[in-house]
Amino acid sequence: MLLYYFQLGWRKLRSNPALTALMVITLAVGVAASVSTISILQLMSADPMPSKSKLLLVPVIDNGLLKDYQAGAAADDVQMTYRDARNLLNQPSGSLRRTALFGVNEALEPARRDLPVIQVDGLATTSDYFPMFEAPFLYGGPWSAKEDAAAASVVVLSRKQSEILYGAENPVGKTLRFMNHDFQIVGVLNEWHLMPRFPHLINGSGGHFNGEEDIYLPLQSAVQLKAGMAGSMSCHQEVAPGYQGRLDSECTWLQFWFEVKSQADIAQLRSMLEAYVGEQRKLGRLQRPDAVKLYDVMQWMELLNVVKSDSKLSVWLAFGFLALCLVNTVGLLLAKFSVRAAEVGVRRALGASRAEIFQQFLAESAVIGLVGGLLGLPLSLVAMQFIAKASVGLNQVPAMNWLMFFGTFALAVAASIVAGLLPTWRACQITPAWQLKSQ
Repeated sequence: MLLYYFQLGWRKLRSNPALTALMVITLAVGVAASVSTISILQLMSADPMPSKSKLLLVPVIDNGLLKDYQAGAAADDVQMTYRDARNLLNQPSGSLRRTALFGVNEALEPARRDLPVIQVDGLATTSDYFPMFEAPFLYGGPWSAKEDAAAASVVVLSRKQSEILYGAENPVGKTLRFMNHDFQIVGVLNEWHLMPRFPHLINGSGGHFNGEEDIYLPLQSAVQLKAGMAGSMSCHQEVAPGYQGRLDSECTWLQFWFEVKSQADIAQLRSMLEAYVGEQRKLGRLQRPDAVKLYDVMQWMELLNVVKSDSKLSVWLAFGFLALCLVNTVGLLLAKFSVRAAEVGVRRALGASRAEIFQQFLAESAVIGLVGGLLGLPLSLVAMQFIAKASVGLNQVPAMNWLMFFGTFALAVAASIVAGLLPTWRACQITPAWQLKSQ
């Protein structure tokens, strides 16, 4: 019987095409606004590396002044001093991976004479950076730990930068001029779209959801060449002049990551960090209580407010718009069902129960929802394109998947059924005798 009601509902759509089209479009627009906004928010807040996000940890070591300490307050800054980063890189901890990094923006001199000197965004880091974050290589690979220690003149290029300089050619083994120094190319990364770009959330070129580094070089090589830092720096004490003064200072300007093998290793890592802080306190540093905090990937993103509150607010606004569309749909359904009072009266007189009338009209509302979902799907894709372009720093649009496909239809049908409850209930209250007398 229910299948018959759906077939009847489909035929009734064509009985008043103008009113039906208005209901379908109203519902489709509301559903498209909600689905597209939720999909964008889900893309922005999703776990960027589910396989190991609990195993990648950011240590925050609070080096603020004791006199300014407030119990329970967050650290003054979530970056790290060069002194602490160097010490933690050299700290013995078996096979535990770790990396420190900071952004650079320096001049690159292409070997091709038709290309001018260009400023490129780079990352000074260590060899562990690439396996820790599963960086995909197109050619070659990362430099070695020995090259890290030796401050070797080696670099890894992004695919985009490699194609600018060398076209489709494999440039591994070639030499390029960077920061007035010759570097050998050891690898080229393939296209790499982390969403968000959690390894370098602070001062990352292009923002949390956009951009990429053009070139990667060993941290110690960048320090020896006195590479200019591209990013923010926070200082709690007076800094001695010169580059060495910055290295020896309490200024925080690097970011640090650890990778543990299992959740059980986190306690061991925390103990190691607390022991390090204890050693530094004996030297007169890191005097604040509870100076060590650890954040996994999702906690790190939350700490840095990667998904802004206005993005979450937009979801509520989208559902508010959907509610407004439902109110309009309720009015249209009331108008559609009210003109069929005589039909309902005759059916009731012939023995149809109120439950059967309710099922029939609710099935008709569901059919409207299905058609609205069919129209809402392409509208959702268009809306996501528009939102992605309008959002600062977002260059990726959610891909169509089965969850989004069925979710659009489910939301459209659910919304149409909710909108049809009142008109359907009103239709069930029609008195057969009164309708028959009026004919």
